[in-house]
Amino acid sequence: MDEVRVNGIKSIEEVDYRGKTVLVRLDINSPIDAKTKKIVSENRIDKSLPTLNYLINQNAKIAIIAHQGDTLDYKNLISLKEHSEKLTEKLGREVKYVDDVCGPAAQEAVKNLSEGELVILGNLRYLTEEVSTFENDVKLKPSEMLNTYLVRNLVPLVDCYVNDAFAAAHRNAPSMVAFQEILPTAAGLLMFKELSALTKVMESPDKPAVFVLGGAKISDAFGMMKQVLENGTADKILASGITGHIMLMAKGYSIGDANEKFIKDRSLDVFIKPAREYLSKYSDKIIFPRDLAYEKNGEREEISIDNLPIDELCMDIGHKTIEIYEEEILKAGTIFVNGPSGVYEKELFEDGTKAIWNAIAKSKGYSVIGGGDTVSAAQKYVDLSNVNYVCTAGGAMVRFLSGVEMPLIKAMKNAYNK
Repeated sequence: MDEVRVNGIKSIEEVDYRGKTVLVRLDINSPIDAKTKKIVSENRIDKSLPTLNYLINQNAKIAIIAHQGDTLDYKNLISLKEHSEKLTEKLGREVKYVDDVCGPAAQEAVKNLSEGELVILGNLRYLTEEVSTFENDVKLKPSEMLNTYLVRNLVPLVDCYVNDAFAAAHRNAPSMVAFQEILPTAAGLLMFKELSALTKVMESPDKPAVFVLGGAKISDAFGMMKQVLENGTADKILASGITGHIMLMAKGYSIGDANEKFIKDRSLDVFIKPAREYLSKYSDKIIFPRDLAYEKNGEREEISIDNLPIDELCMDIGHKTIEIYEEEILKAGTIFVNGPSGVYEKELFEDGTKAIWNAIAKSKGYSVIGGGDTVSAAQKYVDLSNVNYVCTAGGAMVRFLSGVEMPLIKAMKNAYNK
């Protein structure tokens, strides 16, 4: 209960749901195989089970809303039918599926729920008002979302609202922030686990705290880097992937036309200036690659940064860097990871990512990971039970660690204060 008071968010454990119709917003957006269109990782689905079981045990009538894919992620924009099948199997009871978000079929299904029954409604992203382009272009406040199709159709049918979708906490969508305006609201069990794990990393990490930042999506990472360096949370930052390349360029290294073109074509060169600033202020805390790996005649080759530039694309850190990073991880008290170290999907360039995950699995430090690519990479090389906490969130996790108050957290706190 202390956790609830600290965060100013009500927990489902404070509410009596017996006989009530509960609208539950989950984030079970899962990685999808591009060819088969089948779910390839059930991590988020598994993490939703404790909240659903809690509500089942309270004999609640449970209507689930969730999304899969987006306009910016169209390849993963599929129905939630397989999700309902996975939940049915894992919960040991039927989770009905209605391929309608909030229209007549969805409304009828919610009305007909009996105590202890569950239904999952159609993919929220089938609605214009739930896609990222609508959010970015229209910019509604939560109070202005009450007349959206989703809210006005579902509110009359339910007694209360539960949000357990921390992974979408950065989204200002009706399903995430509007129901709190007019329905009794509480957070699911997963949300408190996510907040607790990330708060521990942010506010009271066991020292030394090591942040391992890689991957190709670096905008959020740079925002978080600024925060954890300035407030002293991070003792070391191990830069790899594109973050590592940016650090090298900021340090004055020419990494070669192919690598620099890759960065400039994606407008990632805007991060060189802040990287230069961080390296100037925190030179003792930021460790950048000492060697890089590339492909030549079908073989993996490695080059010291002193011998740069190079014509080929560099797609992994080299073994000298791997040794340095392994040493830092093994002596860490807290380890936070976002992004793989290289293009691990290609066997030639998996050495860095594989070695770092094995070091994390062996480490005695408290480890937290998150983000789709990060979790997928971890699953490939280690047993996830060797990681202390696997966060369902990617962008939301990084924004939280950047000190940004996200739309969901603000909406939940406002509901708590009403």
